Amino acid sequence: MRPTLEGRLLSPDPLTYRAAGVDITAGDEAVRRIARLAASTHRPEVLGGVGAFAAFCRIPAGYREPVLVSSTDGVGTKLKIAFLADRHDTVGIDLVAMGVNDLLVHGAEPLYFLDYLAVNRVDPARIEAIVSGIAAGCRDAGCALVGGETAEMGDFYAPGEYDLAGFAVGVVERSGIVTGAEVEPGDRVLGLAASGLHSNGYTLARKVLLERLSLGINAPMPGAARTVADELLTPTRIYVKPVLSLLQAVPVLAMAHITGGGITENLPRVLPEGARAVIDRSAWSVPPVFRVIQEAGQVDEVEMRRTFNMGLGYLLVVRPRDAAPAAAHLRAAGEQVFEVGEIRAGARGVEYV
Repeated sequence: MRPTLEGRLLSPDPLTYRAAGVDITAGDEAVRRIARLAASTHRPEVLGGVGAFAAFCRIPAGYREPVLVSSTDGVGTKLKIAFLADRHDTVGIDLVAMGVNDLLVHGAEPLYFLDYLAVNRVDPARIEAIVSGIAAGCRDAGCALVGGETAEMGDFYAPGEYDLAGFAVGVVERSGIVTGAEVEPGDRVLGLAASGLHSNGYTLARKVLLERLSLGINAPMPGAARTVADELLTPTRIYVKPVLSLLQAVPVLAMAHITGGGITENLPRVLPEGARAVIDRSAWSVPPVFRVIQEAGQVDEVEMRRTFNMGLGYLLVVRPRDAAPAAAHLRAAGEQVFEVGEIRAGARGVEYV
């Protein structure tokens, strides 16, 4: 030990940034791996690659009065399932889906995506797995992964844990912005099937499945021919390509991405005053995972509907004459489509029958 300027005794061993908790060399290796993945999502409008201080993207050709549209979101406590299962290659798809599906609600084509990843310790292989999911989601949505930030924060996060946030930017012709303002009584509501819980309601789902039922993460999921991890880590469905194609074929009056709050909270966000959605609960089959959660947790039906998507991840509102053509177009694109309700005059909101 040796004295300092103030007379305190310190160890003679020199400190480094790595010894303090930040490994720059590991970070460089992670960036090298990320660059290859980002390149797989390239769009011709993107100028340059990953690594600059900022990203550059031109507006695609053909727009007369382009409007940029942005959204930011995360994955929430679905990450806890990834930690327990030690599977990290799908949560990036969820991250992209949460952003680009929100852009899609207003008719926007996703252009580019950025991510923020905060970790306890930089593990290049794990980061590569996470970003491989982000890249896969970007390819599915047709947008470019143009950059991001990886923060090593050992004194903020427990070993093995991390958090994810994403930022999506899209473009829409000003005259083509979908607002819901033209929705009127008599219009029909179409629902697109979800792939599972998507990325919402996981705090309640974990409480029921892992605590009340005491299921292990690799245990069989009740009512399903797969494990709890397989069920809960199923990626959020990305609806971009089929819905953008539909917008070129059929007038769509309003759309809603069914996330936290379920249909109950999300559909009214795109309805005008005086428009009330009446949803027929018998129009689609609720996937078994939701009934397991409801029964084992003794969760009230109202609480279920305002927490989970209940099997519908995306809703569209169209004129009655357009309902059948829209459904046929979406089915041809590989979507499961249900006519789940109609718009009636009344207080803005959702009513279930």
